[in-house]
Amino acid sequence: MTTETDEKQKADNAAKNAAEIAEKLQGLAKPILEAIVFAIPLIIKYGRVVRVYIDKLPANAFNFLVGFIFCFFGGLYPVLFAAIQAAEYGGRKAVMNAMRDIADEILKIIDESKKDDKVDADGDGKADVDELATKEFVQRKFLLVMKKMDPHKVDNAISNIYQVWLAVAAVLTIEFARAISLALAIAEFIKQPTNRYIAPIIKKVVPDEYDKWVPIILGWIAKSIGMSIAFYIQSVRSAFASALIGGLMMSRAAYQALIDHKIDLGGLIKDSHGETMVDEVLSYALAAIGFTFQLMIGFKLPFPLNLVLFPFEFGEWSVRWLVTSSTTIAK
Repeated sequence: MTTETDEKQKADNAAKNAAEIAEKLQGLAKPILEAIVFAIPLIIKYGRVVRVYIDKLPANAFNFLVGFIFCFFGGLYPVLFAAIQAAEYGGRKAVMNAMRDIADEILKIIDESKKDDKVDADGDGKADVDELATKEFVQRKFLLVMKKMDPHKVDNAISNIYQVWLAVAAVLTIEFARAISLALAIAEFIKQPTNRYIAPIIKKVVPDEYDKWVPIILGWIAKSIGMSIAFYIQSVRSAFASALIGGLMMSRAAYQALIDHKIDLGGLIKDSHGETMVDEVLSYALAAIGFTFQLMIGFKLPFPLNLVLFPFEFGEWSVRWLVTSSTTIAK
């Protein structure tokens, strides 16, 4: 009897706590929405400003900059750069157009929301939205979005992004599968000598009742070592490949810039890079420098480069999370 009463009391307390949490979350909905409405236009605005400046750059300068990042930092962001390369073949332009369409729709909705915030239908001198409770406020804004948004435009944009992402995720999943397979093979190789030579020594030290944990913990350690080695090898592979790609982009951009400025360096620069080996030789030298640089820093950015390239770091972990989530859902 007492047990049933206690359980009922606990259930009532849990329901009460859930209601309080829900009420607090509802109270936060309005300020969060206002913060989003304030922040998103700024992000889109400055993103477009950056895009304008990038578009104003000479094609050679932009290609040289992209090549420089690939050449000297490709191994630090292997998943991100693999995604970029996959997207290049899978439909990068379609994604850019889709993101532009979504940004336009977001700005249109935010502009309509600002107009709605000034509406005073009852003429009492106060904006209608200021007189609404949180639930009614959220409902009003939701209906506004449904009314003003172009569903066909948004649906096409999301479909294009999703189709390209499926292609990118497939490529990245294979890359991850190779790394994980290598990690497991290394772990299995490490486990054999540890179980034969190290485990017996540890079992003599620990109490008998804990002996059963020794092979398990050693297995975890072996897997950790295997994963570290495998992903380091993956970083080296990515660094080598990206250094070659980036070095070639830099050399071709520099070569074309010399042609555009009519600098022939004593006849070394021909009218087309196909007529000479200068750009290839230069690309090999740049790739060697870029690859060596990545090895020297141990695939870890020093200060202040870690702050400058933080967007790449954020993009790397975001893509990793998305790929991991996609793989988990597929399973």
